[in-house]
Amino acid sequence: MADYTHPKGGILGSGLRDGLSLHPIRYPWAYDLYNQAVANTWFPNEVQLVQDLADFEKLSDEEKHALKTVISYLNPNELLINKSLAFGIYPYVNAAEAQLYLSKQMWEEANHFMTFEYIIETFPFDREEIYAAGFGKKSLADKADFQNKHLDVMLDPNLDIYTLEGKKDFVRSLVAYNIVLEGIWFYSGFMVGMSFRQRNLLRNVGTLLDWITKDENLHLTFGINLLLTILDENPELQTQEFAEEIRNLILQAVELEKEYNKDMLPKGILGLNADYVNQYVMHMTDRRLVELGFEPEYNVANPAKWMATANDTLELVNFFESTNTSYEVNTTK
Repeated sequence: MADYTHPKGGILGSGLRDGLSLHPIRYPWAYDLYNQAVANTWFPNEVQLVQDLADFEKLSDEEKHALKTVISYLNPNELLINKSLAFGIYPYVNAAEAQLYLSKQMWEEANHFMTFEYIIETFPFDREEIYAAGFGKKSLADKADFQNKHLDVMLDPNLDIYTLEGKKDFVRSLVAYNIVLEGIWFYSGFMVGMSFRQRNLLRNVGTLLDWITKDENLHLTFGINLLLTILDENPELQTQEFAEEIRNLILQAVELEKEYNKDMLPKGILGLNADYVNQYVMHMTDRRLVELGFEPEYNVANPAKWMATANDTLELVNFFESTNTSYEVNTTK
């Protein structure tokens, strides 16, 4: 008969029998986030895109190219996030309340994927053209290499989560997918997609991106909570050397994103060019660094203050000294 008691030790571990009992809840932040995620549930067909179709015809070729490139990047990467969660995060998180949240997050990533499918199917897009938007460009290949490098670690059947190196591998991959892909690269695309609304265009697409971003804010909150909990429970990870490695991983990813944005906006579009987007990327990166307890790197102003509602900053913590309680979510508000 299976033993459904709580696993011994911390939030990291492995074994199908572990983490099958919800009570007593060990990580209230995870359960609170699950309940908030359920309350945020939405479906793409709640938003009609008829007016946006008319707006699309008003766009210049460069603007259409920018929109297509954003969609072509975000759409498949929602499923890539799901692979990272299903194979690289969920199997190593041994708390029922955290597994509940990860299950809801995986559904949300699928819902985001279907949201972009809804846009692709509604607009006069050629699917092959959409997915070929960045094909052959070194900047996109470099981003893919970064993602695959960390996904391969997650998928390695020999990953031993009980060793120091195994824990470091887990943290690196979690940062690569949660902080970098979801917290920086995705926000770059969201900003370009939402920029049209500033000119009273594609307002309903903007609404869908608002809803996606609201989900992503919770994903970030969960990921940072998970990082802080792992560090709190595994003090052997709390070294200056490892902290610098994590910081450099994030900064390396920023350089990849900056090159990609130059390819995405080679000529710029009305009110938006690669320098503008990259300043936003650097601003958001500083916010992510500060949220993890690091010093900011770029110290640049936010050029897109109209994105403020999508940029809710989490309470400041220290990557190696604070506990996860700084991130508890109050679902009664």
